[in-house]
Amino acid sequence: MTIDWVGLDADDTLWHSEGVFQDTQAWFCDLLEPFCDPDTNLVGRLDDVERRNIPLLGYGVKAFTLSMVEAAVEVTEGRVPAIVLADLVDRGKQMLQHPVDLLDGVADVVRELAGRYQLVVITKGDLVHQEHKLQRSGLLEHVHVVEIVNEKDEATYRHILRRNRIPVERFVMVGNALRSDVLPVLAIGGRAVHIPYALTWAHEHVEHPGDVATLATIRELPDWLRIQV
Repeated sequence: MTIDWVGLDADDTLWHSEGVFQDTQAWFCDLLEPFCDPDTNLVGRLDDVERRNIPLLGYGVKAFTLSMVEAAVEVTEGRVPAIVLADLVDRGKQMLQHPVDLLDGVADVVRELAGRYQLVVITKGDLVHQEHKLQRSGLLEHVHVVEIVNEKDEATYRHILRRNRIPVERFVMVGNALRSDVLPVLAIGGRAVHIPYALTWAHEHVEHPGDVATLATIRELPDWLRIQV
């Protein structure tokens, strides 16, 4: 059936995001290195804490900042100075205020699609931060529905479609993360488009199924949608 509703992921689909986290992760390692044993795997330890905290803290900058503080205490066995913890908190606040940098072509494509489809932004993360990024992006006026969720799994997508009375057969989800944006939607009978991003958070890594519609950039999306029946 014809597609009427287009779901759009936000981070690393509409605007750059993961690079800010990876830059901060590298900064975290440089900051903590003087207080740790030389063989400490700081990236791995921070990643372990992040994964452990997801069920409690969810996703986003605030969760990441708390995980940095917790990891700093753990890897130094409590020896980390208070001033370093303050630096971690300040870095988190800087991340929250980072400019919204749209990916190439996003503004034009979103404006074009809004004239033909109902657009639904579906994104994980902190409610306040994601709302602020959408407001600052200049895209909000073109979006019909915004869903900021704790997780993007089959149950979440079913709930979103049911609440907004969106027939699954008329819906397509577009995003950079196979684990969150593509596979759950395919599993409930919808369609999905993968637009890879140069960087991927380790938690989102899954094996590519090989038969998923994949585009090089979002600029190819309008033409892809035109040929869908």
